[in-house]
Amino acid sequence: MFLAPLPNLPPAIVCQAPRAIDGDTLACSNLPRRVRLLGIDAPELPGHCRRGRVCTPGNPWRSRALLAQFVVAGRAIVRPAGADRYGRILARVTVGRFDASCTLLAAGAARRRYSLIRC
Repeated sequence: MFLAPLPNLPPAIVCQAPRAIDGDTLACSNLPRRVRLLGIDAPELPGHCRRGRVCTPGNPWRSRALLAQFVVAGRAIVRPAGADRYGRILARVTVGRFDASCTLLAAGAARRRYSLIRC
C-alpha cells in the first residue's frame, strides 16, 4: 500500500465522535480525512469491490459492526503512519490496550494485508 507523508499531524490523536465507515475505515469528526486501519483488509460492502480486484471474503456488515463497537468502547487513539493513494490516513487505532486491527483479525472479521503488523 502506498504510504504518503502526512504533514502537521501529531503522533497520537484522540478520535472524536468515531464512526465506522466499513470494517477497516473510520471517520473522526476532528480529522479532515478518513482513517484506514493499517495492516488489514476487511470484506467490502456491496458495490464497493472494484472490477478485477480480488476482495476479502466474509461478512462486511459484521466487520463494520465490530469496528463500530470497538471505537465507541472507550477513547479511540489514532496513530498516523502516512496516507494511502485515496488520501486516507493510514493508522494504528487503539482503545485502551487493544488495537483495532488486531481485534478484527482475532475475530476473523479481516485479513492481514498491505503491511506487516505485530499483534
